Amino acid sequence: MASRQERTDPRVVRSRERVLEAALAELAERGYGGFSIDGVATRAGVARSTIYRLGHDRLSLVAAAMETLNVQPRPEPGGHDPRADVVAIVSHLAAAMQSSLMSDCLPAVLDGAERDPGLRELHHRYSTQRRTRLVEALTRLQESGHVVGDPERAAEALAGAVFYRRLMTPVPLRTDEVEGLVATVLGEAQRASQPE
Repeated sequence: MASRQERTDPRVVRSRERVLEAALAELAERGYGGFSIDGVATRAGVARSTIYRLGHDRLSLVAAAMETLNVQPRPEPGGHDPRADVVAIVSHLAAAMQSSLMSDCLPAVLDGAERDPGLRELHHRYSTQRRTRLVEALTRLQESGHVVGDPERAAEALAGAVFYRRLMTPVPLRTDEVEGLVATVLGEAQRASQPE
């Protein structure tokens, strides 16, 4: 028997992709206060009922768009260097904050989260999930014998620098600056000294 995914009509898949991209574009342009299902439907070129058939209300549409359109890199299998995983995750964040629908939506999400408890909870949950991947990579780096300090604080420092540059300065952090940021926060690639 064919799985549900194999039976999904390609038109439904394309409509879903258009709706999710339109949701982020609507959020970036209009803010969460002006974000509407009607506006997303118009942008996506679909009927409003299509969005509801996809199972979305306003908040779940924002959540699905953020999750689907901003996929973090997975750690490399097979004993890959955990420091390279840290760099890959921070590089992904830096690239997303340079120019993407996610970057364009960030001010709207922050503003909306201050006013709407549902969006606030979504934003905090989403941010925690994203930070967890970085904390895990930093923990693996620490377990491999590298000096990390507190993986939670290191993750906050790394991600915080990327968000600071996006929100508070005219120039977002470039991906070619990530290695330097990681070296600044974690020090040069070095292992903790082993007790004799």
